[in-house]
Amino acid sequence: MSRIETLEGAVVVVTGASGGVGRAAAVEFARHGASVALLARGEAGLEGAAGEVRDAGGRALIVPVDVADADAVEAAAARVESEWGRIDVWVNCAFSSVFSELGKIAPEEFRRTTEVSYLGFVYGTMAALRRMRPTGRGTVVQIGSALAYRGIPLQSAYCGAKHAIVGFTESVRTELLHDHSDVAITMVHLPAMNTPQFRWLLSRLPKQAQPVPPIYQPEVAARTIVRAALRPRRAYWVGASTVQTILGNRLIPGLLDRYLGRTGYQSQQTEEPRPADQPANLWEPADREVDHGTHGAFDGRAKKTSAQAWAARNRRMLGAAGAALGVAALLTVGGRATRR
Repeated sequence: MSRIETLEGAVVVVTGASGGVGRAAAVEFARHGASVALLARGEAGLEGAAGEVRDAGGRALIVPVDVADADAVEAAAARVESEWGRIDVWVNCAFSSVFSELGKIAPEEFRRTTEVSYLGFVYGTMAALRRMRPTGRGTVVQIGSALAYRGIPLQSAYCGAKHAIVGFTESVRTELLHDHSDVAITMVHLPAMNTPQFRWLLSRLPKQAQPVPPIYQPEVAARTIVRAALRPRRAYWVGASTVQTILGNRLIPGLLDRYLGRTGYQSQQTEEPRPADQPANLWEPADREVDHGTHGAFDGRAKKTSAQAWAARNRRMLGAAGAALGVAALLTVGGRATRR
């Protein structure tokens, strides 16, 4: 197999890199010695992300692009390849959406969400595989969500896109397996994250949107994204709440329907009224002139670590440790038996 063994000197592309999880992942890749191409729309956010990548020890290449434009995504990939020679890892993370009941979303807003949050992943995967498949080397990482398996109220456009990405990725994976390709495609499903999205997505809620607790810092996701690039498998689940959501929906979907119908509106809103002039990044970037950084407004409530995510990244080590403990226990029991 010709998988990536180290990120030192690797060329990584991250979409949605100007803020949130995408930006945290870009910085984490840089800490491992990678050169990182930053794809997004907001100039100020991209400049801020590039500075953090360089401070972390990596090279940065800013590539302004709207991922809903297939030709623009292909041109961005061509530029990275031209300047740095290849693409080893492609991370699809860009998205936009609408916080609203379905009846208050205009058709063009739903279409735009789908073009960015689903088709953006499709176009990024296409561009990556055009370069990876001929060499038989590379990894595509799709940033998913617990909501890729369990829809919730007020996020029909986002949940629909995330569900679609799962089906798309499964289809592509089977094609790669059919061709006996060493190119890998993997997914990283995330819990609620403390990112700027809750202050810059289009919202028609009466109060400020918030992630459904428990909330995690973007760096928790970034560590698993880097691990997925190096050790791709079918999917990684980050956070105990992601595990509970996905498994719970397999076992008691009807009960969750009723529970979310009762609680899902309140749990996604703070007590703070939503400002009438709040920016919305559906059509234009919210970080074109102002860099909003990586974190959102919930630093005081967000978890910096996840025991579940650490265990998911290190399951081989844990398995080996468990096996060793099992052998030790057997030897201890056997030793006692021979002394009797």
